Amino acid sequence: MEFKDLDPRLSRALSKLNFHKPTLIQAKAIPLALAGKDILARARTGSGKTAAYCLPIVQKILVNKEALPESSSERITTRSIILVPTRELAVQITKFLSDLLIYCSKVVKVANLAGNIPVQLQKSILLEKPDIIVATPSRALAHLESQSLIVYNSLESLVIDEADLILSYGYEEDLQKILTYLPKIFQSLLMSATLTKDVENLKQLLLRNPAILTLHEEKEDNLLTQYAVRCSEMDKFLLIYVILKLRLIHGKCIIFVNDIDRCYRLKLFLEQFSIKSCVLNSELPLNSRYHIVQEFNKGVYDYIIATDEGDFKNSESNVDEEVQTSKKSTSENKSKKKLRLQKKDKEYGVSRGVDFINVAAVINFDFPTSAKSYTHRVGRTARANQRGMSLSFVVPKELVGQNKNVTCSTAKQDEKIYSRVEKKQSLTNSVIKPYSFEMKQLEGFRYRVEDALRAVTRIAVKEARLKDVKSEILNSEKLKAHFEDNPNDLKILRHDTTIHPARVQQHMKHIPSYLMPKIAPPSGVSSTQEDNEDLGSIPFRKNPPKRLSKNRHKKRKNDPLKTFRISDTFSTNKRQRKK
Repeated sequence: MEFKDLDPRLSRALSKLNFHKPTLIQAKAIPLALAGKDILARARTGSGKTAAYCLPIVQKILVNKEALPESSSERITTRSIILVPTRELAVQITKFLSDLLIYCSKVVKVANLAGNIPVQLQKSILLEKPDIIVATPSRALAHLESQSLIVYNSLESLVIDEADLILSYGYEEDLQKILTYLPKIFQSLLMSATLTKDVENLKQLLLRNPAILTLHEEKEDNLLTQYAVRCSEMDKFLLIYVILKLRLIHGKCIIFVNDIDRCYRLKLFLEQFSIKSCVLNSELPLNSRYHIVQEFNKGVYDYIIATDEGDFKNSESNVDEEVQTSKKSTSENKSKKKLRLQKKDKEYGVSRGVDFINVAAVINFDFPTSAKSYTHRVGRTARANQRGMSLSFVVPKELVGQNKNVTCSTAKQDEKIYSRVEKKQSLTNSVIKPYSFEMKQLEGFRYRVEDALRAVTRIAVKEARLKDVKSEILNSEKLKAHFEDNPNDLKILRHDTTIHPARVQQHMKHIPSYLMPKIAPPSGVSSTQEDNEDLGSIPFRKNPPKRLSKNRHKKRKNDPLKTFRISDTFSTNKRQRKK
C-alpha cells in the first residue's frame, strides 16, 4: 500500500505533512479499512495509529460524495464518529484531520465536540451535519440522547481510539448506550496500545468477523532505553536536581508525578535552583493545556511536570458529588476551598494518546500505579523512529515513609508494580536496566536539596496551586477573544514563569566548583591532565575557564580605538587629580 493510491488531494496533503512512506500499522490497516473490514489493532504508541484510521475514513467519504449529485441531500450528513478518552487527544485528532483536509476542506467537514463548550451551544455546530465528529463518549451520548445528533440512518464507521483507556475511565456504560442510537450495520475500528480483558469484551460486543492486527516493529525495540533507580523519597529530589541542573539528559523531558500537589511541590523545588518548568494537570483549562503541549513541541519549554491521574479516576468520587457535598458543608470558607481544589477535568489525559514531539526522556518521578500506565508513559518518547530514554524512581518498602513531608501515598506499591512491569516488558524482549549513581559524589548537594525542601512548605504548595489555576483561567477565558484576533500575541504568553510563593535563596541558583563531582580518568589518561572529564553526558573542567582568553586580550591591545579610549580616560583622570 502506498499513499499515492489515495485521492490526489490526500496525497498532496500527506506530502506537505512529510508523510512519505506508510508505517507498518498504516500499511496493514488502511487496505483492510478501505475494503470495509472491522479492525482490532494493537500497536505501540507513536506508530501512526491516528493516520491509519483517519485516511480510510476520509477516502471513503470523498468517494461516496463524488458518486452523489451535488443537489442530493445525502451529501450533507454525519458519516463517521471518532470516540477518544480525553479532550487533549480530541484536539490533536481534529488538528490532524484539518491538516489532512487542507485541499478538500469544503467537501469534508470535521467537528470537535470534546471541548469545554456547553452542550447547548454545540447544537448549532451539529445543525450543519459535519461529516466527521470527534468526541468523548460522555459528550457524544449527551448529544445522541438530546437528538441533536442523529446518525441512525447515516453512520458508516465508528472509531474507538485508545480503547483500553476509554474502558479504564469508566465509559463502558456510555458505550453500550451509544450503540443503541447507531444503525445495525456499520464499520468499527478499535485502536489500542494494550489488549486487556475489557477490550476483548468490547470486541465481542462491537466487531463482526474483525481483522486482528497485533503488530510489533522489530526496529523500534532498540529505540527506547529503559532505566530504573531504587532510592528513597529524599533521594528522588536529590537525583532530579543533579540530572536537570547538570544537564545529564540533553533535550526535552516529561516528568510524571501521581497527584497535583506533588506537581507543584516539584515545580517550587526546581524554582529554588532557577530551573524553569511547566505544570500540566487536570485543574488547568483545556485551552491552556493544549497551548502548553503546542509550545513544548515547538521547543519553547524543556521540562513539563505532568500529573498522571488516569489511574485514580475510578477510585475517586465524581466531581459533581464532591461539589454538592462541599456546598452542604457548614463552613463557607471550607466549601469554597474544596470547590477550587476539586474542580478537575474528568476527561484529562496526558500520558496517553497526546502526541509529544521530540521528547528525549521520560522521568517517572513517582512510579505509576499500574503496568499499563507505565507502558503509556514511556510511550511519550522514542516515537516516529527516534531514540528515547525512560528513567523511573522506585522506592523500596524499607525506605517508604522515612520523611513524611516528601512521601508519596503510592510509594508503598512501587516494588509490587515494578515487578509486574518487568514481567510485561520481558514479553516484548525489553529490559529495564538498573541506573546506578555514585551517591557519595552527590552527597555535597544534599544540604542544598534539604534547604530547598524546607522552603517548599504545604502552605506554599497550596498557594502556588491556587495562584497558577487563577492565572491560567484568566489567560484562557478572558484573553481568548483577544488571541483569536491577534494570534501573534499568543507567543508572548508563557507557562513556565516562576510562581514564587516559596522563599527563593539566590545562592542556590549556581553550583560552586568545589561541589562538582570528581570522576576517575579513563585508562591511559593521567589524573593531572586538565582535559574535560565526564559525569554522565556533561563535560566538566577541573579548573574553571578564565573570563577572557589570551586572544581576546591581544585583540584589545592591538585595537587602536580601545587603547585610545583607555589612555584618554587615564589622562583625564590625571588632570583632574592635578587640579
